[in-house]
This record gives sequence, structure tokens and C-alpha cells, in this order.
Amino acid sequence: MILPILTYPHPTLRQKAEIVKDVGKEIRKLAENMAETMYNAPGVGLAAPQIGQSLQLIVIDPTGQKAQELMVLINPKIVAGEGEVEEEEGCLSIPDFYFKIKRYAKVRVKGYDPLKEKTIEIEADGLLARIFQHEIDHLEGTLIIDHLGRVKRELYHRRILKHLKKK
Repeated sequence: MILPILTYPHPTLRQKAEIVKDVGKEIRKLAENMAETMYNAPGVGLAAPQIGQSLQLIVIDPTGQKAQELMVLINPKIVAGEGEVEEEEGCLSIPDFYFKIKRYAKVRVKGYDPLKEKTIEIEADGLLARIFQHEIDHLEGTLIIDHLGRVKRELYHRRILKHLKKK
């Protein structure tokens, strides 16, 4: 089932997501629907807060191609990061806008994989590292515009709201 994606400045996007304690059928179905929604958007990552669920759950596929490299992580955390790279980044919750964002070049992420039914650690660099950082930011209530300086953030805030009203 394709779910509606919340757009900026929806308040759920600013909430710190709750830890998932029970990985049952409901969470698995939510992850399945999130993956379908992500591919349909089209996107390479989606966090539960983006579809109105304040839960620590992300789906990622750096290929953007249906189920090529799908990863589902529950309660993900960045446990290590190194290097720095600045690249253009977009967000399904702020459609049609792209920003140059500085992120770690490499990360190690730990979380529960419901497909493998165990806690895993993933070493990632390049696009995958960027996607993990972006989606985990969503779980903290942080958006890509929060990585901009105050003046740029205010400028884009107005532009984004104006753009979304036109849609």
C-alpha cells in the first residue's frame, strides 16, 4: 500500500521518533508499505516519521530500483563516522529542493534487521552513508534545511512554503 508522504513543515517531521519495542506483524507490514511508498515516490530512503509514524524505522535502497538492495532497519544508530564530504541532497518531504549538505564520508550503522531477525552493523560510504545519515536525521526530527546556516534556512523556509502552496 502506498502511503502519503508528509511534507515540510508538518509537525511530525520535527518529533524525535519512539524506539520500536515489538517487532511484530504490524511493524513488518509498515516496513513493507514504506518500501513500496519509497519506490513509488521515487526515492532511495524513507523514515517512518515521513509517513506520519513517529517510530524508529527506516527503509533504504541506494539503487532506487524495486527491492534491488532493500534494507530495513529498526532503531538504527550511527555508531561511528569519519571523513567529511559535501554533496547535493534532496528529501521526499521537501520535494523539488536540493541543498549542498556536509556529512560523514563513512559511517558504521547498527540496528535491528527484521528481514534477518537480528541486530546488524553496516559499514557504508558514498551514497549509502549519506542515505543512512539523512534517514537517521529524520528519526531525530532533523531535516536537511537544519544543516544550512540560519540566513539560508530562513530564505529556503519561505521559498519552500510558497512552492508547496502552489502544488
